[in-house]
Amino acid sequence: MKIIVIAAGSGKRLGEDTKDLPKYLIKVNDRTIMEHQIDMFKKIGYEKFIVITGPHKEKFTLGNVIYVEDKNYPQHDILGSLMEAREYITGDVLISYSDIIFDHSILSKIMESKADIGIAVDLDWEKAYEGRTEHPRTEAENVSFDNNNILKIRKNIPNQGKIGEFLGLMKLSPKGSDIFVKKFLELEKSHVGPFQDASSLQKAYLTDMIQELIDSKIDVRPIIVSGKWCEIDTRQDLERACEMFS
Repeated sequence: MKIIVIAAGSGKRLGEDTKDLPKYLIKVNDRTIMEHQIDMFKKIGYEKFIVITGPHKEKFTLGNVIYVEDKNYPQHDILGSLMEAREYITGDVLISYSDIIFDHSILSKIMESKADIGIAVDLDWEKAYEGRTEHPRTEAENVSFDNNNILKIRKNIPNQGKIGEFLGLMKLSPKGSDIFVKKFLELEKSHVGPFQDASSLQKAYLTDMIQELIDSKIDVRPIIVSGKWCEIDTRQDLERACEMFS
């Protein structure tokens, strides 16, 4: 199992906290987000730990980590940054956003999945947006599905059928890794103009790529999780995370 963390974003919504520091190195209580994640990932074991960096890459000093620099991070969003590490998307891979922390119960459920391409989905997501004025529920990356088939992944999906929230964790089997990279290479070679909800392929989110896979009749399975997890995008989120993981 390889772990790939996409940590090339600027984290501007955290203001002064990320002026000279990657969001992945922001502290939640006495440990950085990176340290929180590594503690969890160590419990499942991994062959390689890969972090994709953007601004302030020199601040990453932790050893036993493969750092991949996204030199074009201003031109990229999540998908473009992820694909800078495409050589590592082989075999069993777990891909993670860099601004989330979670407990072991969530990670255990993900590891149990036998799907070739599976994404973590929380069905009890709405309560996390109560009082979250700086990051309202309209910004949630929603997932709609019927039985075990994902129909749509994007922000602001109307409340019809089963609706959950994508946590920012995706698991790929060896077959799933091959499918994911092959599809991206096809798109990179031929696609021009807007891509799903993004202005271009390079400015796409991971969710845009997931929707492209779904539209191409490629199975993407929801992995229904429950437990403690928190996205850290604003100061308000950071305060909530500190309380939740005290």
